Amino acid sequence: MLSTYRQWNRRARTLLWALTVIGALAALPLGFARHAVEQTSREVEFVFDYRDLVTIAAYKARPQDFIRDELVKMKESGITTMAVYEATFEELSWAGRLTVYSSAQAAALSGKPAPLNENFTYVLFADGASRGAIEPLVRNAFAKIDVAVRTWSFGGREGLVLETPVENAAVRPMMPDPVALEQLSREGFQILPRLSDRMQPYNAAEMEAAMGRFAELGVKRILFDGEQVTGYNDQASLKSLDHFASLLNKYDIGVAAIENISTPQLGLNKLAYLTDYNAVRLYSLSDADSAALSPATIADRFLLAAKDRNIRLFFLNGAPIRSIDKAAVVDPLDNLYEAIGGSEEEPGAVAKLAAAGFETGSAKPFEYAYASWQKALRAVVTAGAVAVVALLVGAFAPGLLLPAFALGLIGSAGLYVLNTALLEQALALGAAIAAPTLAIIWALSRVRAHTEGNRRTVGGAWNTAEPADAAADRSDRLFGGRWMFDGLPAGKRLVSALGLYAVTAVISLLGAALVFGLLNNITYMLKLQQFRGVGLLALAPMALTAVYVFLYTGQSVRDNFRKLLRLQITVLWVAAAAVIGMVGLYYLSRTGNAGQASTLELMFRSALESTFGVRPRTKEFLIAHPLFLLGLFLSLRYRAAWVLMIVASMGQLSIVGTFSHIHTPIAISLIRVLLGLGLGAIIGLCLIAFWQLAEGVWKAWAVRSTAKRSD
Repeated sequence: MLSTYRQWNRRARTLLWALTVIGALAALPLGFARHAVEQTSREVEFVFDYRDLVTIAAYKARPQDFIRDELVKMKESGITTMAVYEATFEELSWAGRLTVYSSAQAAALSGKPAPLNENFTYVLFADGASRGAIEPLVRNAFAKIDVAVRTWSFGGREGLVLETPVENAAVRPMMPDPVALEQLSREGFQILPRLSDRMQPYNAAEMEAAMGRFAELGVKRILFDGEQVTGYNDQASLKSLDHFASLLNKYDIGVAAIENISTPQLGLNKLAYLTDYNAVRLYSLSDADSAALSPATIADRFLLAAKDRNIRLFFLNGAPIRSIDKAAVVDPLDNLYEAIGGSEEEPGAVAKLAAAGFETGSAKPFEYAYASWQKALRAVVTAGAVAVVALLVGAFAPGLLLPAFALGLIGSAGLYVLNTALLEQALALGAAIAAPTLAIIWALSRVRAHTEGNRRTVGGAWNTAEPADAAADRSDRLFGGRWMFDGLPAGKRLVSALGLYAVTAVISLLGAALVFGLLNNITYMLKLQQFRGVGLLALAPMALTAVYVFLYTGQSVRDNFRKLLRLQITVLWVAAAAVIGMVGLYYLSRTGNAGQASTLELMFRSALESTFGVRPRTKEFLIAHPLFLLGLFLSLRYRAAWVLMIVASMGQLSIVGTFSHIHTPIAISLIRVLLGLGLGAIIGLCLIAFWQLAEGVWKAWAVRSTAKRSD
């Protein structure tokens, strides 16, 4: 019975590899379909924060004239859109629409003492037009919180009295300034309203009127301000999020998803779903970067964001800065104009993006449709992912190969019913870990076949001429067996190493195909959902490879484990472990999007981007791939070089990890991986040449030393 089961297990291994390949092939049409979707949105939009412009103008001698002049410059530079926030008394005051006084200040205007027991807000409108536009906003906003509002006038100007302190009135949000909306529309700017969920409770009629007005102004997209989208807070009681989504659909208005904010805005995923993913990704240039970065750097950053991360909206911030050196309040506006429009010496973002195929206009969502054949192919991809995970289990516990596959299928069926997204992400993570690990294990098995043949012992005596009984006596020092292998000349070792290098990459790419096939969804392209387990992917293949190298390449796992436990720990070992630990922490800190690159590294990245158009991953082409090729070459002669396979797994997992970034165009990911493999191979060949040269010099020196001693 046991022998029959083992036979079925061995046969199943071949079948599971076939299923893995079939799953990866099924993912290819899904990849082509995704590439086609990525080509449907090629217009970019430059947005400036109108509130920032008003804030900067407040520090100028003639604020209104300054705003008008700067709007002309913005239009000329290529800025097409202005972001308008919900109005506040502070912003309206800066814009010259009104003036705000406390009770004491209002009394002082009339030459009267401050009233006792009164702390109200007094508002005077600048003119009749401002009053006609702003007064309804004020009355509506404060009626919601039961604040009494009455008329007031002074010096021939009409105003209002609000029975609440200035401090409270100042933070109460209102609908966006209608005067600013009209002015910006006349100047030819598109409008990007920034709405929040602070105007509580949600008022369906008010929102209907606002969205209708936005539609009249040609608004195509809403950007949310704050931690949650409009309508999120009252969804449970008023179904406000559903109502707001219906208004967006009615007026054909989409939403914007901000890239790399610390906490995703609550309710945005649901809102995007309810609007059939009428959403685009937005990159925000901070106040500090607007002032500190050079125009060329800003333009290159925008180009990279559009090309590598499917960003279509670029949000420009600016703030007044007190300059001690210039003894004045300065701003970054001219720097931004040059970054967008360029100069005689350097093209700006508009020109650079146009050269890359991105025209300035109105950012549009991706046009996607999921055909029935895609669902069928994803089922095949799912089976392939289960198979490759089962193969990984079988590599370490051969007896569990069939049970792992059966349990994987059952678990996948259960997750499909309960939570499809969880199934996708769990299987994607499993395949991402399994494929590169299996690739390195396969490479190790081929190295063993070329060196040890059918023997299962490794390690032991360094001198291959040492008698067998002497080697056996010393086998307990490490793992037993041989440390050097003869028979393969350098040329054959190089050819074998190159072949193993290529096939290993193909196996890892099988996992990459399974990952992008499983995550073939618009939500991942917009990064509303993303691949989970980046940290685990960064460590698991390396850890599993280390386990395999040290425990599974000897006579038996039990014996190797016992010998490992019996090794004497020296100070050198402790120091080495500390160094490896620090390197590991640095490696993890650089994994994902949170890591910070040095100035020198950013310059190096920029040079790579300029040279190749697509930047290969540094850890692949500069570290992991070259060491892998060198390690394969050396492993065919030196047992100690097998340890390099652990570092090599970093490059293989990075291949899969590159394709897990679904928000990056799939063509860019493919080019990045192929560049990494090609450049890594070139550097690896240089390392091999250097090793051969050094080895030749060492042997020549050893022969001369021996000859001198014999004389």
